[in-house]
Amino acid sequence: MTHVEEKMLLSSLTAEFYSQTPPQGEAKVKRRRRKKARGDVDMEVKKRRLTDEQVKFLEMNFGEEKKLESGRKMHLASEIGLDPKQVSVWFQNRRARWKNKQMEEDYMKLKSMHDSVVVEKCHLENEVLKLKKRLEEAEELIKKISGGMGSSPSSSFSNNRVEGEADQLMYMSEYSYNGLMDWMCLYGV
Repeated sequence: MTHVEEKMLLSSLTAEFYSQTPPQGEAKVKRRRRKKARGDVDMEVKKRRLTDEQVKFLEMNFGEEKKLESGRKMHLASEIGLDPKQVSVWFQNRRARWKNKQMEEDYMKLKSMHDSVVVEKCHLENEVLKLKKRLEEAEELIKKISGGMGSSPSSSFSNNRVEGEADQLMYMSEYSYNGLMDWMCLYGV
């Protein structure tokens, strides 16, 4: 295909596309439902509500099996005096309600778990802040002790003691939370 042929093909395709889509100013015509004819008495009989006994019977069978085979559907329909299509639709609707209920229960469980994790995270962040504060206080104490030792003539004995204590201190960066519990157990915090 040459460049000119491609242009002609493209222009014909775009013209075809734009002729099929309605202009933006025009509104689409809404479809309306057909009204029931007044003589459709059979339709009213078909769409009658189920009795309490029929609903209990269908609920009992739904508890045993969520999906019906065609033979089972025919048997249930004849047993309670309903159309097999009506039994089929009832089971379909009941499965949809059951699925929605399951989803709501799962959502509530997940939400509860999420909320507890958020609370635990807040507690851990609070604990980290407390530990950071203790670390800062310990570092200040070390600076104060090490700064005051150089001026004292009898600091050789106490200097060894401070170095021993400094060996027991452990620095932890603010992003290393993995060993926090081990560190707390190690130092009896």
